[in-house]
Amino acid sequence: MEQTSYVVKNNGKKHKIEQFDRKILHNSIVKVCLSIYTPEGQAESTANKVCDKVMIWLKNHPEVTGHDIRLIATKQLQKYHPEAAYLYEQHHITI
Repeated sequence: MEQTSYVVKNNGKKHKIEQFDRKILHNSIVKVCLSIYTPEGQAESTANKVCDKVMIWLKNHPEVTGHDIRLIATKQLQKYHPEAAYLYEQHHITI
C-alpha cells in the first residue's frame, strides 16, 4: 500500500491541508522548462525524473509544506536542468 503525503498550505491567516498531487508538481516543472525553450519531450522527461525523486522523498515525510516540496524539487531539477532549477526556485520572487 502506497503512503499518502499531505501538504500544509499557509495563506497567512489559516492552514489548509491537501493531499500531495504529483500532477501539479509535474505541470509546474514542465512549464518552467518550456518557458526557457526546452523541447517538449525533454521538459516532460525532466519533470518525470524530478517527480519520481520527490515521490521517493515523500515516502518518509507524511506531512510537508509547499516550501519543502519546492526545495526538494529544485534540488532534483538542478541535476537535470540547472537553468530551469534557478527559475523554479526564484518563481515566488519574480511573480
